[in-house]
Amino acid sequence: MGKIHDALERSGTESRPETFKKSRSKKTPERKVSSGISLEKTVTFQDSRIKHPEIVSKDVSRPLPVREVSQPFCDGKEMDPNLIVYHKPQSMEAEFFKILKTNILFPSKGNPPRSILVTSAVPGEGKSFVTANLAISIANGIEEHVLLMDCDMRRPTIHSKFGIPGIVGLNEYLTKGVPLSELLVKTVIDKLNILPVGGLPTNPTELLSSVHMKKLLDEVKQRYRDRFILVDSPPPQLTAETSALAKRVDGVLLVIKAGKTPRKLVMEIIEQIGRKKIIGVVLNWYDIPFTKHYGYGKYNKYYNNE
Repeated sequence: MGKIHDALERSGTESRPETFKKSRSKKTPERKVSSGISLEKTVTFQDSRIKHPEIVSKDVSRPLPVREVSQPFCDGKEMDPNLIVYHKPQSMEAEFFKILKTNILFPSKGNPPRSILVTSAVPGEGKSFVTANLAISIANGIEEHVLLMDCDMRRPTIHSKFGIPGIVGLNEYLTKGVPLSELLVKTVIDKLNILPVGGLPTNPTELLSSVHMKKLLDEVKQRYRDRFILVDSPPPQLTAETSALAKRVDGVLLVIKAGKTPRKLVMEIIEQIGRKKIIGVVLNWYDIPFTKHYGYGKYNKYYNNE
């Protein structure tokens, strides 16, 4: 995939509910974060913590019916305020997600990946935040449809971000044989459907590494030929299932936290997953004075009025 380099500025990260209540009101994005994504490029670091977005090298049918859930989330009021692409589509933060989307969908070489796994180096780096906002951004396109699968069966957050109650999902598909058509949830965002985790299993590694899970990924890839499939997954060095899932998708997007994630750890994960699988790295919490670059400062008045 071609070179990608952008920054996602001042956005929220995935968080625990109690942290969110302590830090900000519900109407305000949780934290100031920004991210960058870079491919086919390496830089020299002054210390072991990754601080800049120019970081990683890459040598590297017929749709199922979906169910309408008559819950408050359908009107968008219960959706996480950190879904900035939905709540503030004209903001600079949302614009950075558009840049990220464009670079993924229009690579300089080859075809775009249809199935993308999003993971992080360690918990708390914002991978679910990035996954959800990227899913919305892609679904906002003219022709693109998105299936967002929550495969973090230990700490699922996708359902809560979209205001979906604790309902059945992937766990029930894998353990009870519930048909996929009864588990997909239609969101308030047009062309975006979600497969939530559902109940929390006691054996997530075995379930996500199973032949049944492989068949599920194969099925949605074949049936959803006009759709992009985004998979939210836990850190690969903490759970064995992520490495198994990574082998069954077209590409992997790695989310790391600026100034916190050790460079060595990132490189170990890239080697573990495989360089050819990594389509990019999103550097989260990277503050960029974007008003001083590219002439964006003069446009601030328009964003402030919307």
